[in-house]
Amino acid sequence: MQQTLPLPKYHSVYLVLKERLRDGVYDERVPGELELMEEFGVSRATVRKALENLALEGLIERAAGRGTRRVPPPVPEGRDAPRPSKMTGLLDNLIAASLETTVKVIEHEYLPANEHVAKLLQVDVRSQVLRAVRVRSIKAGPVSHITTWVPREFAGNLGRRQLGRKAMLVLMEESGVEIGRARQTISARQADASVAALLGMPLGSALLSVNRLVYDVKDRPVLWLQGLYCPDRYEYEMELSRVGDIDAKVWVSKDISAAYLG
Repeated sequence: MQQTLPLPKYHSVYLVLKERLRDGVYDERVPGELELMEEFGVSRATVRKALENLALEGLIERAAGRGTRRVPPPVPEGRDAPRPSKMTGLLDNLIAASLETTVKVIEHEYLPANEHVAKLLQVDVRSQVLRAVRVRSIKAGPVSHITTWVPREFAGNLGRRQLGRKAMLVLMEESGVEIGRARQTISARQADASVAALLGMPLGSALLSVNRLVYDVKDRPVLWLQGLYCPDRYEYEMELSRVGDIDAKVWVSKDISAAYLG
């Protein structure tokens, strides 16, 4: 079993400060570099790196003579207005271009399906499937490492260049595939050497692991996705409601969002 390695000092400081900003710990003024150096017991360079990341994400403003200030989050218009800092929705076709995400296609090849892939996609063993590996990033850095398998009959226009420009489900829908539903599981996994390098994280870092099987309207599996997400830049949110009589009440969930944190 891999041993989890400690996060870089600047990233640990960054995560703590980001959580405080999101929780409203700082009304307006954010402690200065000297205060943070003393609190966390780190160097000025470490503090500056953490603050630079927060500024890059638009969470703080830094100006000479004015110190560091928290940037208030945008106020939604209306009760149900979406939070502007997120890309909402369970499926990849709801990725918002306004967040200026970029995609790098690492691998793109047709392979014979092994037994596990064939079973999930309900195709014959060794039939051709497209395997694509992509890394999606925002301004602050990489967000996710995504591996997908698609049966050849549904992979008509999923070329390497196209996948670098549009989300996979968007391309599939444009080619005539009618997306119906998806089944998804979420767990945790440690970053191995290759994933850690692509995401710019230490070996063994904790990642959110998402497995998603997408079906078309005829209930045929058209895509299997394995996604590994940086936990400080990705959030999955559900709303729970109680149902049943007083002796057998259970919580049921309603998916609200699978969001990249900007």
